[in-house]
Amino acid sequence: MQQSSMLDELKDTFRRSENRLNQLILINVGVFLVMNIAVVVLMLFKLQTGWYENLSRALGVPASWLGLLERPWSPITYMFIHSDFFHLLFNMMLLYGIGNILQSLLGARRLLAVYLAGGLAGALVFILAFNVFPLFEGLRGHYAVGASASVLAVVVGVATLSPDYPIRLFLFGNVRIRYLALIMVLMDLLFMAGSNAGGHFAHLGGAVFGYVYIKRLQNGQNLGLWIEQFFEAWPGLVDRIRRPSLGKRRSFGRGKAGPLKVVKSGSTVGSMASGRGDATNSLAGSNRVSQQEIDAVLDKISKKGYDSLNAHEKEILFRASRQ
Repeated sequence: MQQSSMLDELKDTFRRSENRLNQLILINVGVFLVMNIAVVVLMLFKLQTGWYENLSRALGVPASWLGLLERPWSPITYMFIHSDFFHLLFNMMLLYGIGNILQSLLGARRLLAVYLAGGLAGALVFILAFNVFPLFEGLRGHYAVGASASVLAVVVGVATLSPDYPIRLFLFGNVRIRYLALIMVLMDLLFMAGSNAGGHFAHLGGAVFGYVYIKRLQNGQNLGLWIEQFFEAWPGLVDRIRRPSLGKRRSFGRGKAGPLKVVKSGSTVGSMASGRGDATNSLAGSNRVSQQEIDAVLDKISKKGYDSLNAHEKEILFRASRQ
């Protein structure tokens, strides 16, 4: 049997909608590689004349309202552009580590919603800050790039959902995620008047969204529902564009999520969303996952971390996140 190529494996990984985390990381890394390889090629032919900077500016979110009108796509594209390798590396490492937790607890669709909506919130706060505070007068030609606001939305979201969740940090060992989130937010607050002030405002916008998203989800309101519905219907929309006669129109109506189920054990909190597509629903037949099984797995995660789960427990969590 002929082995599949690396490209085929990447395509297969990208197509798996049950793992949006892989898709987000692949898009970020892919965009960075394409842009930088293009720069290298242009330099070899002595054609490089600020191409990377110009493209980053075109895709980055501008600090002025007029710039936003000229580049309405930028609040989306900016969260997939990075200024340098270490900017990309730090964001992707954090997204991979914490994003896996959120995806395990709430499912792939809600991870995608938090990432995108958190990035949009960061873009809005960035623009507002540059147009409200006198510190930024004369600097409205600036722009922002990077996934930091989206990533911080994910971090704060997990910290709000399960504050005692243990994560392992290099040199520090196991640390409760609430402390990591607190340190990151405090750093942005302390440096919000520094050289990257606009960036720190964007980060805080993402952090606020991550907190509000989980709190509202616990009360039955899904602020990212429109994003979930859009990506659910996207394959059908593409098919109808290609073959208009096929398929029925699907609605994007507004709706509410079921209340977030919070499982408490002492001071430890594990969480799992309920509602359409989440773990408190039951699967038919042999795939059914009971609430007791989910609660037991979440309680173990909260106490010992995701890595402590055995294969059977991971399978329970995976099936629950698909419901």
